[in-house]
Amino acid sequence: MAILSIEHSDRLYWLGRYSERVYTTLRYFAKSFDSLIEVKEQDYDEFCKRQDIPNIYVSKEDFISRYCFDEEDANSIYANLMRAYDNAIVLREEIGSEALSYIQLAVYAMNKAKFSDAPLIQLQNVVDNIVAFWGMVDDDIDSECVRSIIRLGKRVERIDLYARMKEASHELKREMKRLNLRIQRTAFKYNTMKLAHLNYMVEKEPIYYDTMVEEIETLFDVDNDNTMKN
Repeated sequence: MAILSIEHSDRLYWLGRYSERVYTTLRYFAKSFDSLIEVKEQDYDEFCKRQDIPNIYVSKEDFISRYCFDEEDANSIYANLMRAYDNAIVLREEIGSEALSYIQLAVYAMNKAKFSDAPLIQLQNVVDNIVAFWGMVDDDIDSECVRSIIRLGKRVERIDLYARMKEASHELKREMKRLNLRIQRTAFKYNTMKLAHLNYMVEKEPIYYDTMVEEIETLFDVDNDNTMKN
């Protein structure tokens, strides 16, 4: 079995995070779309605050367009999808051409959505292709190490986003259980005290969401050879 380089381990982790970021932020965006169009002018301001991104948008129409599709906005869904794509291209040998093709199809669907009169339909195609990519990760990648690192990034990102969006405790409990299983299947070193604290917090009410975000983001800040920088 080939040994993964530090760089490729890092890229696999961020491929998992970026693909999850696209998937989950698109789901949140779709839920908010009707209210943004029809009712609440400032819904996007609260959305930005929870995501911890600067509100650089001048109107709800500007937010809908730029947050989804702006290539120059580092926080846009498009920018995060392209980060996933850039990592996937480098990792072609590790993930295989078919898994890569679903990331490419997601980019294609995103570009179609930008010019569509019904963008939510095409954005759903982006979501569907991300899901298909994860299916290929499980079905077509022989290396358990590769699968586990991608899935580790996916779980970390989902917990981060769920905490930022203040999801219900049962959702966070389920994701923490999955993270606990996944983290043991990789060679990544992590802060055991922070993992224990994260598990403790999801069992208590109220949940301290801001603390969860801080601790999940710094879970791998230990002395090791993993380069976990965004």
